[in-house]
Amino acid sequence: MKTIEIGGVTVGDGHPCYVIAEAGCNHNQSLDLAKQLVDMAADAGADAVKFQTFTAETIVSSKAAAMEHIAAGSGKTITELFRELQLPTDFHRPIADHCRSRNIPFMSSVFYEEGVALLEELKVPGYKIASFEIGHLPLLREVARTGKPVVLSTGMATLCDIERALDTLSAAGNDKVVLLHCVSNYPARPEDYNLRVVESLKATFDLPVGVSDHTPGIEMPKISVAAGANMIEKHATIDQSLPGPDHSFSVNPVELRDMVAAIRAVEAMLGSPRKRPLESEREMAALGRRSLVAKTAIPAGVVVTAAMLAVKRPGSGLEPYQADVVVGRKVRRDVAADEPLVWDMFLE
Repeated sequence: MKTIEIGGVTVGDGHPCYVIAEAGCNHNQSLDLAKQLVDMAADAGADAVKFQTFTAETIVSSKAAAMEHIAAGSGKTITELFRELQLPTDFHRPIADHCRSRNIPFMSSVFYEEGVALLEELKVPGYKIASFEIGHLPLLREVARTGKPVVLSTGMATLCDIERALDTLSAAGNDKVVLLHCVSNYPARPEDYNLRVVESLKATFDLPVGVSDHTPGIEMPKISVAAGANMIEKHATIDQSLPGPDHSFSVNPVELRDMVAAIRAVEAMLGSPRKRPLESEREMAALGRRSLVAKTAIPAGVVVTAAMLAVKRPGSGLEPYQADVVVGRKVRRDVAADEPLVWDMFLE
């Protein structure tokens, strides 16, 4: 499987899972809160923090119905609702600067073509395309032309939708893509995630594949890594009780830190696919495995028979499977009862 690099960090099989803390709309249009989200991600050890770049007028028609998790009985128009969620344009640079001061990459989901130019000025290391935009081919082309890696979410998508998006990116000169398996519900039900899709997408498209998680808690990211996810994206908030559509199912600072630590622990447990005895097992192998031992005392010069052999601990002597080679050989010295057999006891 191919790998890609985001800001010098390799993403793909055989490399650590890339963790994105999704600040999204949880800034509540407060620059101070946005910076706290950056600090939260950096302190937790996330690989990047991601916001969203859109304007109400470019993302939604005034004739559209509001999603329930956004509207929540507010009585406001869809345009008003999105206007309250958008990250002000003049917030982008100070947030990006704060990310640099905390040594964590600033990323953003871009929802309109003009937003790409804004993010290019801020030297983002890559672009996120949200699930809703997988069919927005002009946006895909604009992002592809930057030559930077693309993280493509696939909620609600068919394999044909994904293939069309990848073909569009490739035709515009960009095949540096990470796919994110995603369930576009807020919050999503764990039983809807079907994490076996991660391996299906890898096999189908030969690309790194991650999971964008919209379930509460941190169980899904841990299980996703065990299922082969190369990237985890998880919504994060300073306070789950804050007003706004995404805070309630986002992880808080303690949960984000625990999530990153748990992901690293899962990676350590998964380890290598190579089956071999481990250095940490050396003592148990020496003391706990069995060897061929003399069942009774064997005088020097005697030919060994099967009746003279027993199989006992420790494991420091000849392996039990070597009994057929030992039988019929003469011992060169006296062998005591219960003594483990080794090759230098025997004549050639």
